Amino acid sequence: MFNPQSPPAWSVSAWLNSDAELSLAVLKGKVVVMTAFQMLCPGCVSHALPQAQRLYDRFSRNEVAVVGLHTVFEHKEVMTPEALKAFVHEYGWSFPIGIDAPADGEGPPKTMAAYEMQGTPTLLIFDREGRLRRHYFGRPDDTVIGAEIMAFALETDAAATEARLARTVIMPGTHDHLHDHDHSHDHHHDHGHDHHHHHESGCGCGHDHGGCGHR
Repeated sequence: MFNPQSPPAWSVSAWLNSDAELSLAVLKGKVVVMTAFQMLCPGCVSHALPQAQRLYDRFSRNEVAVVGLHTVFEHKEVMTPEALKAFVHEYGWSFPIGIDAPADGEGPPKTMAAYEMQGTPTLLIFDREGRLRRHYFGRPDDTVIGAEIMAFALETDAAATEARLARTVIMPGTHDHLHDHDHSHDHHHDHGHDHHHHHESGCGCGHDHGGCGHR
């Protein structure tokens, strides 16, 4: 079962715009924002990647790490590492971008599968301790993402523990609901925009989705 308190390591075959191999362990102590994308996903090109670049430009690199993840689950013959390098150069993306390692057999790339991503674009936010706190599929607003990054940057571990205790202990007058998972790991889905669902055999676009989905 996926545990947002101890999320899996990223499986990255190569990095662009970074001399070092990046990981949650290496970036611990910073808020980490990961934008998973495909270079032929219109929603990624029009929204997710420009958003990632804005975040990279506006937040201190000592406090916030912004990384991209090129996670290809369709049209693999054209979205090659060489094509990605040209794409990154053409658009001028300057934040580090990892190439998601392909599956050993059939199926989505390893990091995409490990994080149960539904498609692209997907945005993940990790706190300073490396816990997954947000999982967005679609096109989250800059204001929302910026506010959440600031909140996690200012959050102390004591505050995080207090918040977890508040979710765990049922206070008088509250509903008696028990949950076996941590709601600090929130999923948000934006089905009205151009993103690609991952289905078993390709792009799952029911209306004008510019994104990609794996089947």
